[in-house]
Amino acid sequence: MGHRSLQGKGVVVTGAAGGIGRALAARAVAEGARVVVNDVDADLLATTADEIGAIAVPGDCASAEGVEELVAAAAHALGRIDVYCANAGIDRTSPDSLQLPDEEWARMLEVNVMGHVRAARALVPTWLDGTGDGQGGRFVVTASAAGLLTMIGAAAYSTTKHAAVGFAEWLSVTYGDRGVVVQAICPQGVQTAMLDQAGPLKDLLSHDEALAPSAVADAWVASLDDDAFLVLPHPEVAGYYAARAASTDRWLAGMRRLQTKVDGLS
Repeated sequence: MGHRSLQGKGVVVTGAAGGIGRALAARAVAEGARVVVNDVDADLLATTADEIGAIAVPGDCASAEGVEELVAAAAHALGRIDVYCANAGIDRTSPDSLQLPDEEWARMLEVNVMGHVRAARALVPTWLDGTGDGQGGRFVVTASAAGLLTMIGAAAYSTTKHAAVGFAEWLSVTYGDRGVVVQAICPQGVQTAMLDQAGPLKDLLSHDEALAPSAVADAWVASLDDDAFLVLPHPEVAGYYAARAASTDRWLAGMRRLQTKVDGLS
């Protein structure tokens, strides 16, 4: 018997060819959901869908046209989209994060923020009116601990993940009492390709253990019991987040010490 919030539901997971997205999709299938997976890597996505028992809808989940096509295809395949996991995200690392070109910032804003905005724009009205049978829905953003704290050496990633959390908060405030559950998954280091590409930051991000993607999916399913907004696979992040708010200057001083340590590793 799957979790009550997922059993028989229509679920969409973006960025699902691998990593956290694949783990979320696989867990949703295991919990009894009907799942559409999306990714720009069509070949890997097809393999993933076949292995976990999901429906592959490849494409760009960030652009206005791509979101429209994904939502239409998923609604056709599932009958109704009950849960949308806006999991796709990118990072464009640079030796000098401040000098990252404008076009890289723009692409990260598109995927890490505007993809969420456009999906919510398409889905929320259907969850509120007769188009969606008035049954509400669940919008899940995979952000990052970087969206609650910051990530050393990654200006654009930190900024866009803060924006992703901010948008999710706004959605919850605006629609949370109208049948739309909103959640933000905010892990630290997870054993994914993105972590492998983090260079000298890899050890720092893994300080509180680099979790398997399945552990992130486990944390999300556990959160469905009380529909918690913040899903923290690394519980330590709650303490860091509280310290940042309660004593910001002290927290920033500690982060600068970490920056100095990372500079010594570069």
